[in-house]
Amino acid sequence: MYPFEFIEIEPAENYANPKTCFFHVFFKAAALAFYILSALFFSSFVVIFVVTVLLAALDFWVVKNVSGRILVGLRWWNEIDDQGESIWKFECLDQESLARMNKKDSWLFWWTLYLTAVAWIFLGIFSIIRFEPDYLLVVGVCLSLSIANIVGFTKCRKDAKKQIQAFASRTIASHVSSTLQSAFSVV
Repeated sequence: MYPFEFIEIEPAENYANPKTCFFHVFFKAAALAFYILSALFFSSFVVIFVVTVLLAALDFWVVKNVSGRILVGLRWWNEIDDQGESIWKFECLDQESLARMNKKDSWLFWWTLYLTAVAWIFLGIFSIIRFEPDYLLVVGVCLSLSIANIVGFTKCRKDAKKQIQAFASRTIASHVSSTLQSAFSVV
């Protein structure tokens, strides 16, 4: 016997949607990197504000409309009805499709969603400490876009769990009911 045993390792699960994962991370990283590094290259606050907010808006759109649907099977939007009340709308894949979602894609989606907000909060605190209210405005816009996606997708995930639970209870009730009907029809 050899002094070292060979252990067969299962191949790690890869990303099912690498391009979507790339763009999910790219716009977040681009907005943060541009904001942090822009002071080295630009003296104009307007350029820093416009480019950073544009990158954050692109991130918001990509997460809300593309990566959320592809990576975790969720989509949300908000409508205003005729009375002026805000109505949240949620979409999710069916239970079978949700069960087949790639765990690595889902992990990347949720962690980067939350870590981006934490990074913007940290940069906001840093702007307060350095007495830069202009830059706090940039951080505030970017943070609010990030938090809007967090709130939307968290509500959507909770709504999806409720739908799955309701579907499961209806399925079980239907199965029990048909079993009881067939049992009594035999007698």
